[in-house]
Amino acid sequence: MSVLDALPDLSASVPTRTTATGVDASPSPSSSATPRVMVVWCPDWPVVAAIAAEELSAAQPVAVVAANEVLACSAAARLDGVRRGMRRRDAVGRCPELTVVDANEARDLRAYELVLSGLEQLVATVTPIRAGICALPVPRRFYGGEPQAAAVIAEMLVEYGVWDCRVGIADGMFAAEQAARRAEAQSWFVVPPQGSGRFLAELEISALDDAELVSLLRRLGIRRLGEFAALSASDVATRFGRHGSWLHRLARGTDVRVAAGRRPPLELAQRVAFEPPLETIEPIAFSTRQTADRFVAELSRHGLVCTTVTVEVRGDRGWQGVRTWGHPRWFGSADLLDRVFWQLQSDPAPEPVCEVRLVPESVESLGDHGDGLWGSATDDRVERGVARLQGMLGPEAVVAPSVQGGRGAAQRQAAVPWGERAEGLRPRSLPWPGSIPPPAPTRVFTSPRPATVVGQDGRSVAVSDRGLVIGEPTRFRPDPAGPELGVQAWAGPWPIDELWWDPDGARQVARFQLVGLDGSAWLMLVEQGEWWTEARYD
Repeated sequence: MSVLDALPDLSASVPTRTTATGVDASPSPSSSATPRVMVVWCPDWPVVAAIAAEELSAAQPVAVVAANEVLACSAAARLDGVRRGMRRRDAVGRCPELTVVDANEARDLRAYELVLSGLEQLVATVTPIRAGICALPVPRRFYGGEPQAAAVIAEMLVEYGVWDCRVGIADGMFAAEQAARRAEAQSWFVVPPQGSGRFLAELEISALDDAELVSLLRRLGIRRLGEFAALSASDVATRFGRHGSWLHRLARGTDVRVAAGRRPPLELAQRVAFEPPLETIEPIAFSTRQTADRFVAELSRHGLVCTTVTVEVRGDRGWQGVRTWGHPRWFGSADLLDRVFWQLQSDPAPEPVCEVRLVPESVESLGDHGDGLWGSATDDRVERGVARLQGMLGPEAVVAPSVQGGRGAAQRQAAVPWGERAEGLRPRSLPWPGSIPPPAPTRVFTSPRPATVVGQDGRSVAVSDRGLVIGEPTRFRPDPAGPELGVQAWAGPWPIDELWWDPDGARQVARFQLVGLDGSAWLMLVEQGEWWTEARYD
């Protein structure tokens, strides 16, 4: 018994197709428990977009090439033997008059945006899958049935200049896409409700968009989706994992994805224009106050806060000053005014200012930055006090400590201007061989202090060239003016051989962590037999 014989008898659910010149006699059902999905496919869309952008003739052979291979080609090119995936040299050899255009995804998306806008005039919910193909719910009640709705969609696309458009309707998005690929130009292919499994069972296994899995299934003797769907779901999950299980559900016709409408991006930028243009800093900052209030209020209305903002200052003769500011928490209106003021101070405009624009670069949920129940939020008085210092001394004069990547404690220190996001720092995620494990010490000395570390015999502990400890630390003096301490615990060494190829900059050091009997913890290093104290753990 074949795999198809094992499937339930769905002979009554044979797919029906209607064309632009006639309607199939069998009416589409008026209701279905499973949401119906319509997929609109415009074949060879990269070619369509390239012809429109390059002002080429639709009758001439055209091919869009990516990575020296044909990504898509026109119908005239296919008549001369050009095929998708063909090498560029072979395609030109078969069709000498072929017009070759480089692939441009941005160009394809811009051209397809016009089609999506037109579809949204007929149907409120349109889900773009990729350039040239989209999904939408079937508006059968409004247009009198599924074939009638498909006819309206096809007619609209023809009015937009898309002559080759195909519509597929099925229970799921995957089945609807496969139905659209089997429709003729300016026509539609309708899979009746509950018929997606039977329809998909007859298709080649290559319909799955996974070349590696398709190759493996073919080597296992599976040639059609129905044979793949007949496999046990548990066996598929064990052998092919989560992704294989998802493709198995698609092959069975149990795709639960529905079309969801596009959400237009929020327009959150705010601007203020000065007429006549202003020349001094104080009037510019004062006149921007209402714009800053409106900026924060609009974000709050959407439940958002801004953590990174770009301030654009434009002069009346074309000068433009742009700077991006960060905030450790989120920007209020007073913070925005401070940034405008500081930017105009550090980068004064050489001409009168006619416009200031505030552009949010990074927004986050307001709930993630709300005040803690037990006062975990930053004290506003501290922030305003620091802001006043920055106003008097400049934004770069007040800094906050930060941690970056590095091997030594001093190398990991970084000073970031208060209110700025730490940028340009060495990443902490790199391996950094020889670096000490966390936590980082809290007090790092500006310059290492001389120290002593001795063993049981009173001799100084040393580290060999191969990183072996000679002697076990028993007593140490982290500060020349301080008392000698007994060693309660120690860890190390972490040897580092830096710049061994440079005789002038070569350095061999080894770091230790030592805990005294008094509970104090220290980070110490030994270099050329000399001990030094680098930092202390408080």
